[in-house]
Amino acid sequence: MIRRPFLPIALASLAATAASAEPVTLPMLVPAPVSITATGGAVALGRSVVLVEGADTDAQTAALVRQILTAAGVDTIATARRLPATIDRPHIVIGVGDSGVVQSALARSKATLPTQREGYAIASSVVGDSGVVTLAGRDTDGLFHAVQTFRQLAKRGRIPAMVIADHPAMPIRGTIEGFYGKPWSMAERTDHLNFLATVKANTYVYSPKDDPYARDRWREAYPAATLGALGTLAATARRNHIDFVYAISPGPTVCFADPADAQALERKFDALRGIGITSFYVALDDIEYAKWNCEADKATFGPSGPQAAGVAQARFLNGVQAYLTAKLPAARPLIMVPTEYYDAKDSPYKAALRKDLDPRIVVQWTGTDVVPPAISIPDAKAATKAFGRKTLLWDNYPVNDYAQTTGRLLLAPYTRRQAGLSGELTGILSNPMNQEAPSRVAVAGVAAFAWNDRDYDAEGTWVTTARDLAGGDERATQALLTFFDTQHMAPTFGTQPWQEQAPRLKALFDQVRDAIANGDASARRRAIADLTERADAFAAAPDLIRAGLVDPGFVAQSRPWLDAMQLWGRALQLTAAGLDAADRGSATAARYFADARKLAGEAAAVRSIPGATRFDGPVRIADGVLDRFVADAPTLIAPPPAR
Repeated sequence: MIRRPFLPIALASLAATAASAEPVTLPMLVPAPVSITATGGAVALGRSVVLVEGADTDAQTAALVRQILTAAGVDTIATARRLPATIDRPHIVIGVGDSGVVQSALARSKATLPTQREGYAIASSVVGDSGVVTLAGRDTDGLFHAVQTFRQLAKRGRIPAMVIADHPAMPIRGTIEGFYGKPWSMAERTDHLNFLATVKANTYVYSPKDDPYARDRWREAYPAATLGALGTLAATARRNHIDFVYAISPGPTVCFADPADAQALERKFDALRGIGITSFYVALDDIEYAKWNCEADKATFGPSGPQAAGVAQARFLNGVQAYLTAKLPAARPLIMVPTEYYDAKDSPYKAALRKDLDPRIVVQWTGTDVVPPAISIPDAKAATKAFGRKTLLWDNYPVNDYAQTTGRLLLAPYTRRQAGLSGELTGILSNPMNQEAPSRVAVAGVAAFAWNDRDYDAEGTWVTTARDLAGGDERATQALLTFFDTQHMAPTFGTQPWQEQAPRLKALFDQVRDAIANGDASARRRAIADLTERADAFAAAPDLIRAGLVDPGFVAQSRPWLDAMQLWGRALQLTAAGLDAADRGSATAARYFADARKLAGEAAAVRSIPGATRFDGPVRIADGVLDRFVADAPTLIAPPPAR
């Protein structure tokens, strides 16, 4: 263990007194716990703690607790198997619920452990000048989730005395890498799995549309190097208590009636089982069912069409489920995405699946549309009725692989999903962007909603995610929120977006317009001064984000947007200067406005990284809001009369 000199006793006593005088506040936790009750006081971690491990605590989870304590400034971590009679420094108890030391520690705080899978309890209590913090899991996954909550608590150095009882609302929570265009790299997937763990997600589906061995060449074996990389990725997922699900997309060429194709799929899965993958998925989206791929299907199922396709797919998938049950009796059920994956209207195809598909098989559904503007409980109930089972929501947010997203990052909060959906869904998987790190802004919201949809705080989760990306730095956090606002647009497949663009910036501009149009001289000056201050912050935000405090993957993948934002920020500064000059009757206003127009043109010409997304193009920064204001500003104040 590492030791550092302790403070002199007098100084330590003063520090402890000062710390005890600080108000105790409950933290903003993401996801929000089901129940959190403050009991008074706080446990300061200090520099030395004792870690008490239950007998069945896995080594990796215990190692994670040590990392968290070290990051919180703890120098010395002693170990013990039970709590002593006298608590002379903070004791951290970790373990699953049937461990005697855990039960004893929970009893000290009159805390009980949730009965649900993946549930956990955290109980912290002040004992004399120190205290006990207990992290208890219903199972090993629950303990891991408790540690992730402890990670958030420990950043403050003082753990409020409280009892948390928590468990997930939905059994499946996470992401499906299901977009078109450039897939994530293995390094990006590793980063994403590490991130998913922090928001208590438990599922990652590997389904990149541009992996040829998962779609166009699905019958072929993976090259050894690729198979090895997938095995490493699956091991990373296990370490993070995430179910790695491998998805195959045979639909474009499969012959449902041909035993050889069923055997080819089983061989593929056998190879993947050999590297530690035990969960599987068959994707049948984005294919035609107006024609068969082989004569055998026509002979077996009759003329092509929706109902025949449903029968053929059900029979094929039932065979896959039977194979998996024989090989992996304890594994999760097969997941499938149907050809009719959106809306909940009944149809001959859905009726065939409802009648013939093995009830164990999980069906994915994207909501009322491919990119739905909202999802309600009645929507989900209709899907349950149509497919004959509760569905797993494939939420196409924040994916940016369709034409309406050209030039955009999608960074608005995850919202307009109705509280209570957990009663009608088996879970939610977000389809993220080609840009992994920026995707975390929305994915954190998806995971938080799936964990506790009834207490989900979209705005609070959004801000907390920005703070995490900024490494806790407040200036970088505010810079990120300014940037997020410029990428607030959430398009659909139609012309009407489901989230508006740049609401914070628009509110500022509306205030400025109103003050200039309707206010007196003092109101105009105040509004223009406020605009100048905000323009300076806007222009400075990209450099604050690039300064090294923000996740480097986020900076690299957002590069052209940050470049364009900086140019737009300078244009906004010049616009504010032009309005100030015009308000004072200065002839320099025209020059400021002309320079602003020039910079705006340069900003609008910045393009996305070639090949990074399915549709390349000029990047968009608060479009329809910022560009309009810069263009309109010269007309807001009439120039002085010519002399």
